[in-house]
Amino acid sequence: MKSGDRLGPTLVMACVGVFVAYLPVTTVSVSLPAIQRGLGASTSDLSWVSDAFVLPMAALILTAGVLGDAHGRTKVFQAGLLLCALGAAVALCAGSIQVVWAGQALAGLGAAALLPATLALISHAVPDPRQRGKYIGYWATALLLALAAGPLLAGLILEHVGWRWIYLLPIPVALIAAAAAIPLVTDSRAPGKRHLDWPGQITIAVAIVALTYGVIEGGADSFTNPAVIAALVLAVLLLGAFVLVERRSDAPMLSPALFRSRGFTATALVAMVTFIGVIGSVFVLSLYFGLAQQLTTLEAGLRLLTFTALPIVLGPVIARLMHRVPVRYLLSAGLVLAAIASFSLTGVDANTSFGGIAWRFALFGLGLAAVLTPMTATAIASVPHQLAGMASAGNNAFRQIGGALGPAVLGALLTSRAAHTLPQHLSDAGVSDASARAALAAMNGDGFQAVALQDYGTQRGAALGALTNSFLDGMHLALAVSAGLLLVAALAAVTLLRSPRPEYQARPAVAQPEAAVVQPTPYTPLTCADATPPAATLRASPSLMTGAP
Repeated sequence: MKSGDRLGPTLVMACVGVFVAYLPVTTVSVSLPAIQRGLGASTSDLSWVSDAFVLPMAALILTAGVLGDAHGRTKVFQAGLLLCALGAAVALCAGSIQVVWAGQALAGLGAAALLPATLALISHAVPDPRQRGKYIGYWATALLLALAAGPLLAGLILEHVGWRWIYLLPIPVALIAAAAAIPLVTDSRAPGKRHLDWPGQITIAVAIVALTYGVIEGGADSFTNPAVIAALVLAVLLLGAFVLVERRSDAPMLSPALFRSRGFTATALVAMVTFIGVIGSVFVLSLYFGLAQQLTTLEAGLRLLTFTALPIVLGPVIARLMHRVPVRYLLSAGLVLAAIASFSLTGVDANTSFGGIAWRFALFGLGLAAVLTPMTATAIASVPHQLAGMASAGNNAFRQIGGALGPAVLGALLTSRAAHTLPQHLSDAGVSDASARAALAAMNGDGFQAVALQDYGTQRGAALGALTNSFLDGMHLALAVSAGLLLVAALAAVTLLRSPRPEYQARPAVAQPEAAVVQPTPYTPLTCADATPPAATLRASPSLMTGAP
């Protein structure tokens, strides 16, 4: 196939890959109440359902990028699809919450392989950064389509069969795509030799797991628990060790030199903070629809569609705006809109109508539409082409770290606030002391669902009303914190992406397996029409990514 003939099939495969990678995010999120009822899981157990998927993705996404560079992007792409299919099959057959975790973890490994592989396939097929932004827009649209379709598919499935069947669809899609990639996608790899940075991989993987464990268990129990303190201290120490290891490595997973680019640094920070707020909010709102409004999964999915569909519709419009509007304005405006929407959701209660929620979700979706594509395109365009693979993998890694911390952080805030206010709500509702003590014990032990299952006799209505009010207290706090995080991300975007416009000096790629060092020069966020890398002097050096795409 000629280069132009390869582009269409490559783009389709990349879009299918990111769709398969992200479909579990929302199908599982809206099904959490059904999973909780089916397996008797606690609220902290539910946090681990989401994080069992996101943690391997965040911890291993950089490694997957290196494997693709060294052994072929198509091979890693196919391996990711097969792992997603295997993980879905394991969760489909799960008889306990622990087996669901295992299936989610395998699917997360697959997603870790798919995200850098799909972007690297596009980067290889479209080396011109001006044109690449358009195709990354298609990739982001496929990602959003997965987020939008997930709740509807899960809702339709749960209307007729059990929760486990939400895992069926990814299996045939992944297997067919893996087989189709053999004739349709030409394999590629980075020039020169690359090898895995094992010290960096081990330190960052354990650090991410320890940090997320500490946040989840601290919120569910207490941040003074010795195990929680040990986990958080270990996370801090290992993050410091990771920085030292990467600075001294001759083949780093994530070179510190990338952070000399303001564009990459800003988008990495924005990606992580944004996904803490967005994914955490989806987690909290999924529980709200199930526990406070008592909606079916399909009804919840239809409401979330207001939030997820708008970015798909507006994707082409945003792509055209990127040719005319500086990225920092798009990012900051979108994040401010999302923050306003998140804060407005603190005004909802158990009786809020669909219309009262829909306009808030639409505003949230509008903000998200202005963030996703510019965020990814800027991370890749902000460094020389030789570093595009590492930049895309790094941006995805920060995004997934935020996605892992989102349910953990906001879920912990929700649970701790609700547990704090529940006694007062029970007292105000006139619930007897014995029933109140039983409710509090259930809350501290197994979370909201356990409280709802208690036998309150004639006081059941009053007790459940108190539980709902305490849940809303926790949800409002979590959404207010989400709004604050999104504003922090907006501030980072507007301040870090405002330097004088540089000039880019292209240099021919070196034949030997040395790589490029990015010299610390100012970076201006570019419109897609000008999406060339920042000014950089490219020097042959083994200290950075060898043979980057």
